[in-house]
Amino acid sequence: MGSEEVGPYQVDTPLPKEIGSITAARRMARRALAECGYQGHHEDVLLVVSELVTNALVHGDGPPSLRMRGSAAQVRVEVGDAGERLPEPREPGPANGWGLHVVSLLSTGWGISPRDGGKVVWCELSPRLAPIQSGRSEP
Repeated sequence: MGSEEVGPYQVDTPLPKEIGSITAARRMARRALAECGYQGHHEDVLLVVSELVTNALVHGDGPPSLRMRGSAAQVRVEVGDAGERLPEPREPGPANGWGLHVVSLLSTGWGISPRDGGKVVWCELSPRLAPIQSGRSEP
């Protein structure tokens, strides 16, 4: 699914190459989620934003950028950097971190898109549906 289909609300901003960018990105994401009326778990999106910005700062090159598009039903998060080396999922844990593992668990889809002068790591999230209750009672 292309980001054009996610929704009309959009944030697109460069971030400084400093640890404070994680907090700034979360603050922007929190505001974006409220303004687009996203109906899913906001904390899931904020965690994904933190992980992707952290990965860009630690493993990428140059300052990262954050782009979000959203609606009540779906949000797409994209974090870009100037590094051409693509991220590789690792065994999650204290030694390697949880980054892309967390992203894959919380999102409906994610990927890496090379671009001129770098890459974008993206993911999409949607509200989780509650299980349907049958209304039948057990004998």
